[in-house]
Amino acid sequence: MCIAIPAEVLEIKDGNIAVVDYGDLKQEVRIDLVDVEVGEYVLVHVGFAIQKLSREEALKTLKVFEEVYAAMEE
Repeated sequence: MCIAIPAEVLEIKDGNIAVVDYGDLKQEVRIDLVDVEVGEYVLVHVGFAIQKLSREEALKTLKVFEEVYAAMEE
């Protein structure tokens, strides 16, 4: 099973590299596969943005991840 994580695009560098924010982590990812702008959300898998997401869908998915992580810590 592969997991892709939603992230917000904070900055675009050199045309095909973006700095994204997962909430607690910022990372550079490749954006060759999607056409995105700063402020939009993407799904990231192994360093590549593979799909754009609506803000609503991204935040809902991030909330599910937070709930899973919290349950794992109990």
